[in-house]
Amino acid sequence: MASFQRIRNCLWFDGQGEEAANYYVGIFPDSRVVKVTRFGEAGREIHGRPAGSVMTVDFELSGQRFLALNGGPQFRFNEAVSLMVYCKDQAEVDHYWEKLTAGGDPASQQCGWLKDRFGLSWQVVPEAMLDLVSDPANAGSQRAFTAMMDMRKLDLRALQKAYDGR
Repeated sequence: MASFQRIRNCLWFDGQGEEAANYYVGIFPDSRVVKVTRFGEAGREIHGRPAGSVMTVDFELSGQRFLALNGGPQFRFNEAVSLMVYCKDQAEVDHYWEKLTAGGDPASQQCGWLKDRFGLSWQVVPEAMLDLVSDPANAGSQRAFTAMMDMRKLDLRALQKAYDGR
């Protein structure tokens, strides 16, 4: 029996769910589209989508399951919800930042946050940063935090230098 993920993110799109799922699957290792479901005639007076068009795309990103729903124009993504990508080193930060910012909103890029071309917010974070900025009583953490606030893409070397007081 396949494992069941009790809680899953459902991402609401206005017709771009399959495009987005394929885009994300192409960025993250160990990722795949699991299943595509299509609208039928039932409920067309409510959903307004043509029979045969994509309704949902069930997909995995690095083992984490998501559902893309082509729900229509009623709702848009906003920064209140974001997906976090923890990166082992600066090379991973650079990779994910480059891929996820392509065609996205440059005005949304700050402190490791970005908005991709579909309007979904992401945080691209080096794992080591958590230790560098997490202690409000530590002067090094405060320097690193201040440095982070001025960054668009997070720079692990610059954060470490700020922490060390260099």
